[in-house]
Amino acid sequence: MNTTVATEPVRVEAYSDTVKKLGDWTAANRFEVRGRSGYALLDLRSPRIVGDVEIRVHASRSTIKLLVPEDAVIDQWDLTFRGRGTVKDWEHTKGTGSRRVRLVGEIENGEVRIVRGGIAILTAMFSREFVDDCVRAHRAGGRPTVHDPADTHA
Repeated sequence: MNTTVATEPVRVEAYSDTVKKLGDWTAANRFEVRGRSGYALLDLRSPRIVGDVEIRVHASRSTIKLLVPEDAVIDQWDLTFRGRGTVKDWEHTKGTGSRRVRLVGEIENGEVRIVRGGIAILTAMFSREFVDDCVRAHRAGGRPTVHDPADTHA
């Protein structure tokens, strides 16, 4: 497994706001997510993301939703909770996966939601970004990729 890590993390800020990063939006594997009374949605299913992923979280009264590959392993050992913080992963992967997502940092009265498989596809499809991607694909004669970033063939 390739564990190459980029030098600079991608920063995502959700301060009393909703931020959505869907589809094949980055090839980085290090992220810093900060939120205060906000909502951040990060799509980590892109085939361009190589190796393990590290997400440094600093969230207060915020929700961070991660769309991950079906076999991704979530490592929350270095995540600290204050108040009612939690990580919700209803479809825990069985065994070792192709990608490890390591969560580090602190959550205060917030949560991280892990979404995989068909639910991740539906989450992406029920967004304004998917509609915009469909319009773009139609005009360019291509295919939409927000619902499934690995679907890049013509």
